[in-house]
Amino acid sequence: MTDQPDPAGVAPDAHRGERREDPVPHRAVIVGAIPDQPTRVLKEAGRYAKLFGAPLIVAHVDVTRFVTYEDPDGYVHSAPIDLDLSAGETQLAVVKDAAASVFTGMDVDWSVRQLVGDPALALKHLADTSDARLIVVGTRRRGFGESVREFFTGSVAARLAHRQARPILVVPLEEPARDDEELWPEG
Repeated sequence: MTDQPDPAGVAPDAHRGERREDPVPHRAVIVGAIPDQPTRVLKEAGRYAKLFGAPLIVAHVDVTRFVTYEDPDGYVHSAPIDLDLSAGETQLAVVKDAAASVFTGMDVDWSVRQLVGDPALALKHLADTSDARLIVVGTRRRGFGESVREFFTGSVAARLAHRQARPILVVPLEEPARDDEELWPEG
């Protein structure tokens, strides 16, 4: 068995070590996970999944791939933007390791899914498929580069809030800025 996503973007399950070809858990809490994000995002998602008595889906979106089309049975066909597929695989491995370290010993049923394409649209589609109870995402780090990226692509949380009706929990990644602090200093 490999840890690579199949052409449909379905990744092996990090919790059970098997391929995730079974149906998406119903009424799950979904957390959008990226490599090197603070574990606070995963911990909060796990806490809410436990409170709701719901399964937890840790979703990593490989933005280096895009959806070409989806079969009526739900099989997603994707293609790489770049021929170097190792970036998405490496990121998925980091997310799986982080999830395993956070959820080991926590009484929550969790799994990892690899999605492809636009993060907001991919999370929305997974939430629709699962009839999710809650979507959990982290904020962006502060900084000029992140503000430029958000200007062009928009906040995933804001885009989710405008494109679907489920509650969204936005977890701060850093200490909050003071009211008089310059968020994006020049220079």
